[in-house]
Amino acid sequence: MLKTQLDFAKAGIVTKEMRRATEDEAISPEELSRLIAKGVAVLPQNVNHSFPKIKAIGHKLKTKVNANLGTSDENIDLELERRKLIAAVKAQTDSIMDLSTGGDLHILRAFFLEESPVMVGAVPIYAVAADMGRRGKPLEEMTEEMLFASIEEQCHQGIDYMTVHCGITHESLSKLKSSERIMPCVSRGGSIHLYWMQKTGKENPLYEYFDDLLEIAHRYDVTLSLGDGLRPGTILDAIDSPQIEELMILAELSKRARAKGVQVMVEGPGHVPLPYIQSHIQLEKRLCEGAPFYVLGPIPTDIAPGYDHITSAIGGALAASAGADFLCYVTPAEHLSLPDENDVYLGVMAARVAAHVGDIAKGIPGAIEKDKRISLARERLDWEGMITEALDPELVRCKSHLASDREACTMCGKLCAVKMVHRAYKL
Repeated sequence: MLKTQLDFAKAGIVTKEMRRATEDEAISPEELSRLIAKGVAVLPQNVNHSFPKIKAIGHKLKTKVNANLGTSDENIDLELERRKLIAAVKAQTDSIMDLSTGGDLHILRAFFLEESPVMVGAVPIYAVAADMGRRGKPLEEMTEEMLFASIEEQCHQGIDYMTVHCGITHESLSKLKSSERIMPCVSRGGSIHLYWMQKTGKENPLYEYFDDLLEIAHRYDVTLSLGDGLRPGTILDAIDSPQIEELMILAELSKRARAKGVQVMVEGPGHVPLPYIQSHIQLEKRLCEGAPFYVLGPIPTDIAPGYDHITSAIGGALAASAGADFLCYVTPAEHLSLPDENDVYLGVMAARVAAHVGDIAKGIPGAIEKDKRISLARERLDWEGMITEALDPELVRCKSHLASDREACTMCGKLCAVKMVHRAYKL
């Protein structure tokens, strides 16, 4: 029975979701269907979830941006989450992920699913770990049944895509133990699996029972985002044997997922020095046969807490230009605290800048035309035109201050280069 967007695509069927996802893209619905069939694009939308701004992620498509939201056990404030969601949507994020670990997680997911106009992702292991903590139970008492019950619950609730750390296995952990990493594991989900496996001696259930996971995901058409639990947490740990071992496992699993009609993305680093970003993107694409690559940052330096939206934009631009398809934002609060709504807005905008730079480099049709339009407006000293074409029109309107002649800005005033050239050539 045809169930998922991948099933339909393999059958040569163009769905209404594919048509909607290409309304703002430079490819046809038929081409998107072919890309999904090949596994180089995904269209995350749970069969139980409807939302207005459907987006596809992958080859030949605009680079998309995700904003992580959610509570912690130290800060449970639904109104703050509402403000953060409003800020993310105002900044035009393409996706949100609910990473909540504090409060009633079912209610929080329901809130995001109801209020978000874009796709919603989640990390099921968080819910299980948080529940164990609330009940005062040690994490090692978690059972495989608990984890899969949480996955089923979140899929039924409407989550469009979920991060699952299937690559944390006894094999990949053996590489970690023998490595000389400064920070062995910085992934929250990855560390939960690592702890549980060390305490119980058991294999990761998401790897051992991967076919069961695929069955659930297929039932609801939930896109699996194969998490990078061993991503580097410092540039000094980047591109080492644990990371590559996990990537090779994820490559195997991505092929199995597509064979079963389940849409799949692969997640990537993490902290990576600038010279290694491009080669890592290309390695993922090669190993995973073009599966969409979802990257955190990447962050190419460790010394800028408070400015990590900037460091991630630098790394994200290079990653996107090399073929990364989906950028997870990083806010100024990264490494410091739970972000507030201002952090969220800045994080999304920084990631959108990086995504656009990447789209120009990739030759995405229409990308550079935006730069042409704002450049023509600048040459005309057309301030309203500049505001309209800017990535953040509200900021440009707020920051622009005109000189006394009402043509140039206060930076150059009478010595405005554009005006000087106009006068020189009597334009």
